[in-house]
Amino acid sequence: MFSLDSILVLFLLFNSARCLSIGENSAARSLTTQTTSPSTSAVSVALGGVTYVNKGIVGFGLIPSNFTDSLGDTLGGIGSGIAFKQATWKSLSNGSYTGTLVVHPDRGYNVISTVDYRSRQHEIDFVFTPYNGTDDLDFESAQTTLQLTYVDTILQFDRGGGNTSGLDALAVRAAENGFPTVAVADPEMPIANETYQHLTIDAEGLIAASDGSYWVSDEYGPYVYHFSANGSLIQTIQPPEAFLPLDSNGDLNFTSVVNPTTGRAGNTGFEGLTLDAENDILYAMLQAATIQDGGDDDDTSLYTRMVAYDIANATVTPPTMVGEWVVPLPVSTSKSKTRKCSEIHFVSENVFFALSRDGNGNGAGTSSSDTTSKYKQADLFSIANATNIAGSKFDDPSNPVAPGGVLDDSVTPATYVSFVNYIDDDQLARFGLHNGGDEDSTLVNEKWESLALAPVNDPANPDDYFLFTASDNDFLTEDGISIGVPYNAGVNVDNQFLVFQVTLPSVSPGTIQQAIGI
Repeated sequence: MFSLDSILVLFLLFNSARCLSIGENSAARSLTTQTTSPSTSAVSVALGGVTYVNKGIVGFGLIPSNFTDSLGDTLGGIGSGIAFKQATWKSLSNGSYTGTLVVHPDRGYNVISTVDYRSRQHEIDFVFTPYNGTDDLDFESAQTTLQLTYVDTILQFDRGGGNTSGLDALAVRAAENGFPTVAVADPEMPIANETYQHLTIDAEGLIAASDGSYWVSDEYGPYVYHFSANGSLIQTIQPPEAFLPLDSNGDLNFTSVVNPTTGRAGNTGFEGLTLDAENDILYAMLQAATIQDGGDDDDTSLYTRMVAYDIANATVTPPTMVGEWVVPLPVSTSKSKTRKCSEIHFVSENVFFALSRDGNGNGAGTSSSDTTSKYKQADLFSIANATNIAGSKFDDPSNPVAPGGVLDDSVTPATYVSFVNYIDDDQLARFGLHNGGDEDSTLVNEKWESLALAPVNDPANPDDYFLFTASDNDFLTEDGISIGVPYNAGVNVDNQFLVFQVTLPSVSPGTIQQAIGI
């Protein structure tokens, strides 16, 4: 294991910002369990008559587990959502790339209990130098491929300038002034009828819009929040009633501790958020099935739902729901357990990435079984032939689309295929990483939850893109600070980043460029 000092030396390089002081469902089931090998050669998959290629890992970087943000809190959980800040991606003449990543943590260090962690996003500058060689790099050298430099933190506020919070949603605030009923909590007064309570956000998805604003998806609601560039809440999107956590009396109960009677299960809200920038269509996807669709059991949580909203004139006209589809989740053949989806990313018309994973890896535990991941992949799915159920009877929770995990005969799900494998041993070894074994800084992290695409800009490979992905380390460090209070989580888990190179022939010219503002 390398010392923190050696890691920080690498982390400080190129510091240009502030100086750091530190198909059919049966087909989908079989495809999602295959492995992408051999790792030393490109791996191809077909979807909708198009061949997509994974060329493997080309970059790795990290931020140390005990690094603190400008507010004095431990910088962690930042893999929950990432996006390229508009107009920052640049190709350099020496073959490197620079830019700024906007990263969003979830609800803070909550291993013991939820805390009053204020919603925020961070800006991180990077210098990326792709490594395409076949020789294995040592761990220290691998980090030179993606140099990361912390820049700043922006807090996000409730309407009227009130604070946001990561505390469990123990109360409900009624709809008013164009905003829907929302989940709230107050650290001093967790009672539903108080005049003010903090808006609770467990952020899991992030979109950097062309006007400088940001869209953030949330697990508590599940909702999508629209924030201005300075962090002020602009508007809130509430999905159909079938998504909302309702108790047996039909009342909203947003807590993540106890599952509702219908709607999203606890901690499986809108994990996925992405944007079709050309058409201004925002997509959000649940991490797993709703309760009425089998989401109360991993064995029956086989289908999740994705919704789409037209946000072309969002600041003038409220977003309009224009689509809803059923998406199958990959299933382990050995244990028949569903791999929940932690992120989605728009690729081209009807085609998306889906990041699904198990719960093993660095941060999951110290036993061999906990540290050995079985499934971590950025797969592809298409809704080209899927049934659009928006506005149908299935938006009423009394009409499940997949009761007990059995899909309604009238509905065709998205077509799902296996694609980018995060835990290929040979690929990991090229960057000094490993899957399974000792829980150290070179062990691949447990929770990968974000995706971002940028063009390679190679005339010889015009369809090639870099797929950036980051992990949520759950703020795990032995030297942490949570809302001003020191803590020791008993383990150090760095914030890891990986970059893959992929060929995406279906992408229309300019689509990704427009999405990131270049």
